[in-house]
Amino acid sequence: MAIINRHSNSSSDGANAEYGKTEYEAGVTAAPVTADGVVEYQDHQHLHRGLKSRHITMIAIGGAIGTGLIIGTGKALAQSGPASILISYTFVGFLVWIVMSGLGEMAAWLPHASGFSGYATRFVDPALGFALGWTYWCKYIITTPNQLTATALIIQYWCPPDKVNPGVFIAVFLVVIIAINYFGIRFFGELEFWLSSVKVVVIIGVIFLSFLLAVGAGPGPATGFKYWKNPGAFAPYIQKGDASAGKFYGFWSSFVNAVFAYLGTELIGVTVGEAQNPRKTIPRAIKLTFYRILFFYVLSVFFLGMLIAYNDPALIKANSAKTSAKASPFVIAIANANIPHLAGIVNGCILLFTFSASNSDLYIASRTIFGLAERGHAPKIFRWTDKRGVPVPALAISALFCCSAFMNAAKDSTEVFSYFVNLVSIFGLCAWISLLVTHIFFVKARKAQGITDAQMPFVAPLGIWGSYFALFFCVLIALTKNFNVFTRSPKYGNFDYKNFVTGYLAIPVYLICIFGYKFTMKSRRVRPLEADFYTGKDEIDREEEAFLAAKAARPAGKQNWFYRTFVSWLF
Repeated sequence: MAIINRHSNSSSDGANAEYGKTEYEAGVTAAPVTADGVVEYQDHQHLHRGLKSRHITMIAIGGAIGTGLIIGTGKALAQSGPASILISYTFVGFLVWIVMSGLGEMAAWLPHASGFSGYATRFVDPALGFALGWTYWCKYIITTPNQLTATALIIQYWCPPDKVNPGVFIAVFLVVIIAINYFGIRFFGELEFWLSSVKVVVIIGVIFLSFLLAVGAGPGPATGFKYWKNPGAFAPYIQKGDASAGKFYGFWSSFVNAVFAYLGTELIGVTVGEAQNPRKTIPRAIKLTFYRILFFYVLSVFFLGMLIAYNDPALIKANSAKTSAKASPFVIAIANANIPHLAGIVNGCILLFTFSASNSDLYIASRTIFGLAERGHAPKIFRWTDKRGVPVPALAISALFCCSAFMNAAKDSTEVFSYFVNLVSIFGLCAWISLLVTHIFFVKARKAQGITDAQMPFVAPLGIWGSYFALFFCVLIALTKNFNVFTRSPKYGNFDYKNFVTGYLAIPVYLICIFGYKFTMKSRRVRPLEADFYTGKDEIDREEEAFLAAKAARPAGKQNWFYRTFVSWLF
């Protein structure tokens, strides 16, 4: 790959020179932009840029808020104790911010539809792009049916399975999310905006209520930090044996739980190909990630540790419920405070969470395989889009695999499906690791080619050393994810070979994808001076300028002013 250097030295470039943008090639027409700023192509090879700034912002928040926060924190508290989850969720949140910052630096420079796999292919090795793209797609064609199953289980709170088979609800929700994704990116973005807005309101309400209960403003007495003293701040993961080792296992298990609670925050990297004015909206969403993590996650687990003891019998029982309001530790806190009629409301909110998650997960799966096809790593048919910019073949194949959710309608298939989920869950960590490696190569390459920080729309605050730091801990957590299979205890008995295989098989599969591609396609690592920073960038520059021109010609709306003044600072 030859070095491509198309920087403009003309001072007439204006804003383009600020970000190192390229000159237009002769004879290339401007990007087609509608009156409301949507970039639309009719060549059936492009996604349409129909996601507005507020859509991107809320999708980024919605990806970070899910059942992992409102339900999964209960399992973490029971296994680890209040101090452990506060430390781990804060630290892993810091790692997530580093991952997102590195992704934001690359996405702001080249907001291309190929997404993760495209960056890995350009700046590291096509083999890494191939492995990252396909394993990430596999993650979401399993995660989506898992979320659909969760919606069916949540409805059992009102409608027992002996009355209506869960497969009926799975079918209904599957058809609905397919329709939402088929209607186009503008409809999807608007719906996800409002769904994510409700998520935010619910979480804010839960945090505020938790604070009131902790300080004694609710029906019951103030709890304060009494549960930090009795039964204690750190819970023993293994109830018998060495107490110190048990508490360490409990502490480390909280890191594993925290990682999987945060998985999904990187989905904003999939939206860059459909974002309006991405060089402004993507960095804005990335910058706010730190504050969202601090507010939504850290405050939530802080107050949760004040409200419930890690050995509360109701909490232990809730972990076996897995989904629905019965499994939420916040509902247990509400019940302990003797607040009636709130569990059903929270259950409805959880249903909304899982529906939104399944909808966005199907979107990610379809766009991921579209990006693979664009890089030549998947059949070309998956690159075809309709007149609305929807990659219909990619959506169809992803939806087809989501039919595996019906396995959960039969009791004898539920355990097999749970192994599938365990198998692919580590692919999320592999995605973080790949993004950090890609950012390291990206920074080395742009410095080798003389692209300075001043030319970048956004630069990761901690730079390359932050990515090295996060990479070390992500690899460590990935290798120790299923450490419980090695701990002989009354809780787990002898060696748990089933969870060992399903928990770690994803790692060799990922490595086989990398080295299998290298062996078959004879790909080689991208040298810093050979990295391609500019192919396709001129098209994105034109789209951005066309959007800004359309925006300047459009009178400012009162609704935008209201949102910008009173709402956006919160969201």
